[in-house]
Amino acid sequence: MDKPVLFCYDGSDGSKTALAAAVDLIKPGDAVVLVVWMPASIQLARAGSLLVAVPNEGELDEQEQAAAREIAEEGAAGARERGYNASARIAEATESVARTIDEIAQEIDAALVVCGQRGRGPIGSALLGSVSHALASHAKRPVLIAPQHPS
Repeated sequence: MDKPVLFCYDGSDGSKTALAAAVDLIKPGDAVVLVVWMPASIQLARAGSLLVAVPNEGELDEQEQAAAREIAEEGAAGARERGYNASARIAEATESVARTIDEIAQEIDAALVVCGQRGRGPIGSALLGSVSHALASHAKRPVLIAPQHPS
């Protein structure tokens, strides 16, 4: 594969399973392991909070960004252990995680976007959204979605 694979990674079992599943399906090559983080104010707004100002917002955002960086490095290390030439990357989502992933995939000219599935069920997905569903529906690149618990 001449173009990189974009791994969507959040440290969950689903994202780890997706990374492992890709090795069985795709010859390892260049890869970017992406963790998308969202500012505290946007997270609260999406959860329905009526707070106008977020106490310590800058500090909370720095913590989110630092955690995302650590998780991305962990994911890139896991990809490298599986033979990929992987780099870690983080991105801030100001609208939706899926849209941010799609934008990064376009930017790096990804051959494939790989993501896991948390399996929240219909109610959880309706309330919290589903990144994998949004990617499958709207991404401009091919998407591989691996189930959290493969059979």
